Amino acid sequence: MATYVQQNQSRRMAIFGFIVGLHVLIGYALVSGLARKVVEVVAPPLVTDIIEEIKPEDKPPPPPPPQIERPPVQVPPPDVTIDIPMESNTTAISNVTDKAVPPAPPPRVAVGTPAKIGRMPSSEDYYPAASKRAEEQGSVTVKVCVDNKGKIIGNPTVVTSSGFARLDEGAVKLARAGRYQAGTSGGEALPESCVSFRVKFEIK
Repeated sequence: MATYVQQNQSRRMAIFGFIVGLHVLIGYALVSGLARKVVEVVAPPLVTDIIEEIKPEDKPPPPPPPQIERPPVQVPPPDVTIDIPMESNTTAISNVTDKAVPPAPPPRVAVGTPAKIGRMPSSEDYYPAASKRAEEQGSVTVKVCVDNKGKIIGNPTVVTSSGFARLDEGAVKLARAGRYQAGTSGGEALPESCVSFRVKFEIK
């Protein structure tokens, strides 16, 4: 029994001595930098290289293409045909006179008669009452055109005014109420003919 206890104690002492020695060895390694060397061997240091960015060089523009001289275009001259007049005998009249040619007589114009007044109402019936009160007096020259049947074409027009608008209007109304005969030429009625006459307004 005593022998077994001694063996256990010697074993414990051996283990204790091994642990103490291991701690001493680790402490020595830390002091001497052996651990740092071991770390450097296990994990080598990282190497960083700085790579400069390569900028593309500006290349000069390509040279222009060589100019090729084109030969001038030669246009052939046009073919021109000249007709040379040939002498020929002719019987045409070649005599020229210096005498002036008399002018042709003017065309004859048939002389006709103008339109005529058939019946005309009294100017007293067309004397404006306002003109009488204002004592407006005067004469109006009116022109009337008719067709071949004596009917008035358009409206009568004032050729010479009396100076009063009311008297001029009364004269136009009077002319429109009149009766007329168409003008004639060579015994036939003209398609259009005119006649002018004077209408006098005066206070009696």
